[in-house]
Amino acid sequence: MNILNLEHISKIFGGKTIFDDVSYGIHEGDKIGVIGINGTGKTTLLKMIAGLESPDEGQVIMQNGLQITYLPQNPVFPAKADVLSYVADGRETQDWNTESEAKTVLNKLGITDHKEKIAHLSGGQRKRVALARTLVNPADVLILDEPTNHLDNEMASWLEEYLNKFRGVLIMVTHDRYFLDRVTNKILEINHGKLYSYEANYSKFLEQKAQREEMELASERKRQSVLKMELEWAKRGCRARSTKQKARLERLETLKNGKNLVQEAHVELDSVETRMGKKTIEFHHISKKYGKKVLINDFEYIVLKNQRLGIIGANGCGKSTLMKIITGNLEPDSGEIVIGDTVQIGYFAQEATEMDENQRVIDYVKDTAEYIPTKDGRITASQMLERFLFDSVMQYTPIGKLSGGEKRRLYLLKVLMEAPNVLILDEPTNDLDIPTLTILEDYLDSFSGIVIVVSHDRYFLDSIADRIFAFEGNGRLVQYEGGYTDYLEAVQRRQKKDDELQKVSLLRSDDKKNEKKEWKQNQPVKLRFSFKEQREYDMIDEEIAALEAKIEKLDTDMAANATNSAKLSELLAEKDQAERSLEEKMDRWVYLNDLADRIEAQNQR
Repeated sequence: MNILNLEHISKIFGGKTIFDDVSYGIHEGDKIGVIGINGTGKTTLLKMIAGLESPDEGQVIMQNGLQITYLPQNPVFPAKADVLSYVADGRETQDWNTESEAKTVLNKLGITDHKEKIAHLSGGQRKRVALARTLVNPADVLILDEPTNHLDNEMASWLEEYLNKFRGVLIMVTHDRYFLDRVTNKILEINHGKLYSYEANYSKFLEQKAQREEMELASERKRQSVLKMELEWAKRGCRARSTKQKARLERLETLKNGKNLVQEAHVELDSVETRMGKKTIEFHHISKKYGKKVLINDFEYIVLKNQRLGIIGANGCGKSTLMKIITGNLEPDSGEIVIGDTVQIGYFAQEATEMDENQRVIDYVKDTAEYIPTKDGRITASQMLERFLFDSVMQYTPIGKLSGGEKRRLYLLKVLMEAPNVLILDEPTNDLDIPTLTILEDYLDSFSGIVIVVSHDRYFLDSIADRIFAFEGNGRLVQYEGGYTDYLEAVQRRQKKDDELQKVSLLRSDDKKNEKKEWKQNQPVKLRFSFKEQREYDMIDEEIAALEAKIEKLDTDMAANATNSAKLSELLAEKDQAERSLEEKMDRWVYLNDLADRIEAQNQR
């Protein structure tokens, strides 16, 4: 059932057509991810749905009494407000539970000082406070603009779970592709003023989009072929007779007036890196703390040539501090960092250096270089801007008129134009659109130099990192081979091993207690299976084998139903449940077999 409709919406902003007569219906249960390159109108669309901005033409019609809650990309806060009162006041109808719920959500988002003034918080902390206010306010429609910015991986996982349980409509813009995969059931793509809807999460959207574009190309090829044939007929007809078939001439006019297929624009990244010598970047016993808080403790590492390092950890653990030490913007308390003479660092900071809002885009780039060397030769600053999707009109636009994402893309261009051989990227995925991120990943894959990236974007880390450094408390940096998923699996294996060792330790502790009791009371305490444990021990091998066979069959069924999204979703849920059951059985198997071994050893004494 439709609860909200966009009807024949048109919108022009700064001479640019954002939406051109588009219509779209939003249904109950929709969880929509909005995708499009920066500047295409994603935030404008969210604002129109939230009722904060009006279309130039058309209308937004919604169900009576529909409650909408909106998280803006850059929230504005009242002066002198403290964290808890601001979040709790966001709830229209408050009760005794409101403050408790506000505290719970704030804690989940890493904001533990509930009486702190918002004015004293960092930009990332403020965004999380605004997100908390949005989540505690019950709504029929939840609109989120970049909710995953400034969330660490644990917070992002919690938000995924929260939104999956949310029963209303969700509409959001985010660059986090794993997040889109796990939360959305529809993708809405904005491209050249049009809306394209896909009944899919992000992974399926990529497949369906490729199919759509191929069909459009085939239709355009056919139109051009027929147009060519009709033009030839018209020329021959003019020579043969003075009158022509009216219907065929009308068809020719229709073909001629048909719009040519607009190819989707892509960012083109291309530059020449400065050659690097043998010495790269060396960390020698680096330590740094603020007050009593230790951020980095005795960090020792030599970065290898062409290495791709991903730095992860909770907010405030010291990731950006480490980046600033590398770039020389901050001195360590102790230790030394040695930078090779040929190292040329390009630093893409989390917060872009101040831009003159009145400066033209072209002048901002020319401040770095008039000409840029590329693999194909030298090109002008204007040509480089065009590769980054700043057309001739936008190049002479003041920076202040660019969207947040466009400013971020312009800043990235300036960093790459410096021809670095070491790229330091601090949260590069914040405010960059998914198409630009995809091209950036391809660029980094072929980049002849070192890449060190701080990011909470799990997909991005999987794409580019070959080693992960994780902040694991007390300033300790622990390294893991591979990308983020490899790191996660290694942590889970370690946790499982620790749990098993803890179980064994508890069992041994029980043994010691029993021995002590036996000595004191001079009576033996025999280990034995209970009736339930004996029955479980006898059957557990068969149950584990049955679960493994079930999972194998589910994999086969999923492959056979790859195109049936409803059936595939059902099979995925069933497989997830089977895998959880198998993990529980395996844990139980470890316990029962250990107990059986101890009983056997006891009986042999």
